[in-house]
Amino acid sequence: MTRVSATEAKARFGEYMERARHEPVVVERTGRPYVVLISVEEHERLQAHEDAYWAARAAEAEREGYLGAEAASAMLRRATKG
Repeated sequence: MTRVSATEAKARFGEYMERARHEPVVVERTGRPYVVLISVEEHERLQAHEDAYWAARAAEAEREGYLGAEAASAMLRRATKG
């Protein structure tokens, strides 16, 4: 993983964009990690993992008796009518 200062990243942005296609590039500000440049493919891979995680959590919640959005809304409507 490449680490660069924000000043250097700004001066050589095109180079670090190209490098980020192959490995993450950490941009530091005042000596501390501030942002990470990653490729679109890596971003999509990470997003797919996150989506799969939340889908699994939702399925688990339904198995454990979570009502779901529609059932919860209906229950709240019934509760507030009377």
